[in-house]
Amino acid sequence: MGRPATKPARLRDGFYIEVKSQGSSAIIVRRDTKEQMITAAEDYSRTKIVTILGEMKNDKWQND
Repeated sequence: MGRPATKPARLRDGFYIEVKSQGSSAIIVRRDTKEQMITAAEDYSRTKIVTILGEMKNDKWQND
């Protein structure tokens, strides 16, 4: 079994949204392009609560 990881997980480069249902924990969803992220956010927003997190590049959030 081994011991648990001590290093935090790295996020891949891409665009991220956070999706959650009412009263449950959130799931982070990654898309390759901004257009794909916006389309996914629109699809999920019909039934879930969506928060757009932004773009991750080289382990840093990009400010737009």
